[in-house]
Amino acid sequence: MKRLTHWIDGKAHESVSTKTAPVYNPATGAVSAEVPFATAQDLDAALHSARSAADSWGQSSLSHRTEVLFAFRHLLHERRDDLASIITAEHGKVHADALGEISRGLENVEYACGLGTHLQGAFSSQVSTGVDVYSLRQPVGVVAGITPFNFPVMVPLWMMANAIACGNAFILKPSEKDPSAALFIAELLREANLPAGVFTVLQGDADTVGRLLEDPLVDAVSFVGSTPIARSIYERGTKAGKRVQALGGAKNHMLVLPDADLRIAADAAVSAAYGSAGERCMAVSVVVAVGGVADRLVPEIASRMDALAIGPGTDPKNEMGPLITGEHRDRVAGYVAGAAEQGATVIVDGRDQIFDGDEANGFFLGVSLIDDVKPGMSCYEDEIFGPVLSVIRVDTYEEAVTLINANTYGNGVAIFTRDGGAARRFTNEVRCGMVGVNVPIPVPVASFSFGGWKDSLFGDAHMYGPEGVSFYTRGKVVTTRWPDPATSEVDLGFPKTR
Repeated sequence: MKRLTHWIDGKAHESVSTKTAPVYNPATGAVSAEVPFATAQDLDAALHSARSAADSWGQSSLSHRTEVLFAFRHLLHERRDDLASIITAEHGKVHADALGEISRGLENVEYACGLGTHLQGAFSSQVSTGVDVYSLRQPVGVVAGITPFNFPVMVPLWMMANAIACGNAFILKPSEKDPSAALFIAELLREANLPAGVFTVLQGDADTVGRLLEDPLVDAVSFVGSTPIARSIYERGTKAGKRVQALGGAKNHMLVLPDADLRIAADAAVSAAYGSAGERCMAVSVVVAVGGVADRLVPEIASRMDALAIGPGTDPKNEMGPLITGEHRDRVAGYVAGAAEQGATVIVDGRDQIFDGDEANGFFLGVSLIDDVKPGMSCYEDEIFGPVLSVIRVDTYEEAVTLINANTYGNGVAIFTRDGGAARRFTNEVRCGMVGVNVPIPVPVASFSFGGWKDSLFGDAHMYGPEGVSFYTRGKVVTTRWPDPATSEVDLGFPKTR
């Protein structure tokens, strides 16, 4: 069986660890590899390599860093099909979806290539007699990125592109469920001539994460995952004196007003709820239908669901692949069963879909649509992270906004309407970090920043974009005075303002 490696000091690093985890092909249920979890010796080697590399990389010229990032961007684009195949093999998402993930990651690499502009400071001349002041941004040092299984390329690129551009060394702890994409990225970075130690891949589990959170050689931590773990990461990391950004879970609502184009809204709901098998933190999981519009909208959504092609991601005709593990599939299916028991109406039950052949052993689940959902039901309160869409019926716009704002999560939200005034009012009133107007998944482009409110984000900084640059750097302000060489007067007081 294939045994994966770490990536330490610019090369593959074999581990002697006996603590391993299986890596599955979710489409067949077969084990494709095993991943070793880092030993104390592996961790020490990774941390010291990164610390040494950070000191020199942080002093490298912006032109050199830009050259490396442009080379990496070119290689990533050139090898995107190979990387997408790795994603499909270990995550299960269809090839087209995997390519889309890489494209969104590439946006952030391209943004990072403009580091000469992003790292510019400010200068004020003659703020006092003979005194000038300027600001600059410097790298924080060693940054650890802890990333989830659902985007094994995009989320690491959200973090490491800016972190490396800003002059930091970056240690990636990928999900043990689909770890191979991280090693492929490491190979591309080496080919792009990134110095050894600047990028590290450390395979591991919760013990590995705990060491990264506590070790003094790590200066900052970025995390994306579920809310309970995000909260724990933030609390443990900040207690250890580290800078931490921890993005948590979501329960994204899609508000549909009676005047909306229902064909567009139904198309959006299906693609946003069931794309990537619903395993994304920006998936729409709740449609909030206002004023009786559900009577027309629910049949429109249901009529589109039968046409969805579900199967292995390697088949181009398929639009949705399996879930990541058998355990997760069963957990998602349990929410559908629970919704019926709690009084909701299951319009389409994904558990009824039969998969044959090799797919029978894979982690497949059909798509589900649940109507008449109420707050308090498990299918509404919990982040399901699977192909299940709930519909809540409300009478008024005000009731809808109150419902959305009362939810513990505040990641993404969307409104579908033809009324510009209603949309403008909604964007101002809703308590959420990312808002879409007739856009179901409002993930910002790379020049903005990604992140939610409430229990969807712990820490002050959102991911990538300008806030990413700010997170991966420290500000410094320098005040200078150069005495006129014609005088030898010494003044030990404060600078004079006139």
